[in-house]
Amino acid sequence: MTQSSTSSTAATSGRTTGLQNAHWLWLSAFVIGIDQITKQLVVAHYALYESTTLAPWLSLTRVHNTGAAFSFLTGATPWLFVGLSVIVTIGVLIWLRRNPYTNRLFALCLSLIAGGALGNAIDRAARGHVIDFIDFHIGAWHYPAFNVADCAIVAGAVLIFVDMLLLAGRR
Repeated sequence: MTQSSTSSTAATSGRTTGLQNAHWLWLSAFVIGIDQITKQLVVAHYALYESTTLAPWLSLTRVHNTGAAFSFLTGATPWLFVGLSVIVTIGVLIWLRRNPYTNRLFALCLSLIAGGALGNAIDRAARGHVIDFIDFHIGAWHYPAFNVADCAIVAGAVLIFVDMLLLAGRR
């Protein structure tokens, strides 16, 4: 088989070797940058539990999360979560590498998840906890505080679900 026929076969199968989706990593870097900037602004301007009401249902409140999502496993060593974030990110990068170049929505989803996971891992490694500050509430009920990295992870996961349910049949 010649080189051109090998390339042609790889292109038609939708999988090639190399870094065909590496350009999506700009989005991961962007998420990490915005996440870290917003967290640094919160740390610089708010004491722990200090709050500013933005709307009757939304406040900026500085909170330290030592657990996972929704404070699950609170008190576990931060390095457990750093390790899990690194493992998730490696898995996402492998998945991104294997993703067909034409499946751009899926690549976007993976990049959002990787950026969010690394944004929170940076906090855990540097501070021993994650800075959360977006406080959504209705009356006395509060949704657990979250941050930009969490938003990116959730957006990526929701878009993967949309991609799988709505768009998979069109490919």
